[in-house]
Order: sequence, then C-alpha cells, then structure tokens
Amino acid sequence: MINPRVDAFIHRAPKWQAEMKALRKILLGCSLIEEIKWGKPCYTAENSNIVIMQPFKEHLSLMFFKGALLKDTRNLLKSQGENTQYAMRIEFTNSNQVNSLKPTLEKYIKQAIEIEKTGLQIHTNKKAPLDLPGAFQTLLNKDKEYKKAFAALTPGRQRS
Repeated sequence: MINPRVDAFIHRAPKWQAEMKALRKILLGCSLIEEIKWGKPCYTAENSNIVIMQPFKEHLSLMFFKGALLKDTRNLLKSQGENTQYAMRIEFTNSNQVNSLKPTLEKYIKQAIEIEKTGLQIHTNKKAPLDLPGAFQTLLNKDKEYKKAFAALTPGRQRS
C-alpha cells in the first residue's frame, strides 16, 4: 500500500527521485509495508524492519537491516562502516542500475523477509572492554550519577 508520507519524501528529495521511485516499485511488489522511520522511507514485514532507502550526496543506498545474513551471490552488499555488524547496503547512482538488478533485489528482499520470519540473529564476538583514560575512569568512580548516565549510553556512544 502506498504511503502518502513516502510520496512527499520522494517529491521533496533534491536528488535520486527516479531511483527511489524504481526501488519503491520493487519493494512494494515484494509485499513490504512502507513507512517513514528515522526520517527516511523504511520498508517492513511482520512488524520488522527489512530495508531503508538512504539518499546521500554521491549515491542512493538501499540498506538491509540484517544484510550480513544475506547470501550475497552478486557481491553487491557493502558494509555501513567498521562499527556496523548487521547492516549492509547496495548503492545506486542511476535508475538503470535499479531496474537491471530487479530480480536480484527481489531475491535479496525475500531472503531478508525469511530471515525475519525465522528470527535468525547474528552472533558476533563481543568487543573488548573499553579502555578508558585514567582521569575519566576516576571521574566515573567518584560520581555515581555520571557513571549511571555513561552506562545508559549505547556501546557506540560510549566508544565515541
């Protein structure tokens, strides 16, 4: 079902409108539900996030939330970055790329939906504990509220 908020997002986009429209057609053809999450078109199945469109300056990304679990037979998936363990993306710079990859995209999307249905998770090695600077560790040891606030941060924010 077409979501008017996604229509508005695509209409307002300064770049990648044709590519988003082509991807949207494929995504909706795979029976995904479209929403706006994190300010971008996000596609779900069974109340689970499957993919999200992310327009960037140099390309449009289709990011698979659990892309690391996909069988990437075409070697299309790229990492989101060194601190990302699950998400993988495919980058597009024109609508011909989207259209030529339609069968592969449909296959990857179906895999992603099946991964959600089965509840498959990625099991990764835990990262080494943070090596905090001495002065910062001393502050945490002295101030319980500060320590509590730091502990409430995500691991990525703690590392930052």
